Amino acid sequence: MGGHVAAKPQPTARRIGLGHELRQHRKEADLTIEQAVRGLPFDESTLQRVETGWKSFRQAGHLRLLLERYGITDDEEVERLVAMQRDASSREWWTGVGNVNLLSGMQRFLGVESAAREIRLFHPTVIPGLLQTEGYARALHELTKPVDETTTEFGQKSVQLRMRRKDAITRDDEPVKIWGVLYEPALRYAIGGVDAMREQYAELAELATRDNVTLQVLPQTGSGYVAYHDVNIMILGGGLPATVQTDTAWFTVAVSDKPRDVGRFSRMFDAMVAGALPPGATPKFLQQLSREITE
Repeated sequence: MGGHVAAKPQPTARRIGLGHELRQHRKEADLTIEQAVRGLPFDESTLQRVETGWKSFRQAGHLRLLLERYGITDDEEVERLVAMQRDASSREWWTGVGNVNLLSGMQRFLGVESAAREIRLFHPTVIPGLLQTEGYARALHELTKPVDETTTEFGQKSVQLRMRRKDAITRDDEPVKIWGVLYEPALRYAIGGVDAMREQYAELAELATRDNVTLQVLPQTGSGYVAYHDVNIMILGGGLPATVQTDTAWFTVAVSDKPRDVGRFSRMFDAMVAGALPPGATPKFLQQLSREITE
């Protein structure tokens, strides 16, 4: 091959996502990194770098051996992870395939979300997932259950997962920074009734007092730009690529870290921030909504 040097693998949303799933599987198997690699054709530092999204295994066979060690025998699951590794260097939009439901679809971006230092959020119709109270999230699931034909058990798992993700905002150790644009019609959509909404307004007001959280209301009276789908921008530290995510109509989550997509989502977010009220106006706005909802 002459003087060609193989391109060094770079972290991508797919690599980070795969690494996160492999780390979860290792923890479920109750193995340390040292125990996981024992007798396998790669070392601890390789597995460490795979888990953090910095590299891929050289061959699918290595990934298969690791999955076998973790007791992952379901063919569909193995093939899904192998396909993820095969496409690891791609930065194109990445969505669930086949009969992937929301929970495994969510896995696609949870790895990325858990690596995020800052998350920028917007949703046109509801309060963004990371900012929802348990009561609001449950009521939202009940509302969509007959449409989506999901089970109560699915709803409970989904809500639990959402509440666990929220811990990243309130933890003491390096909490994730949140910058949310709350669209007024989404705030007024009374999901779960008066009490649930009052609790949700109080929760948003409480979150807004935190140093790591900035919440701005985008009033419905403005004539500025409003995105017609949800916008999530995850800014990762440590040389990892910024990643954007949006939900699709099929319960899957579409993720991309292509600079062009990240740029477009960033412009959308900035345009909405430009039309939003300053963060200092948020608590008063929420109090007003809380009073109005009883009338």
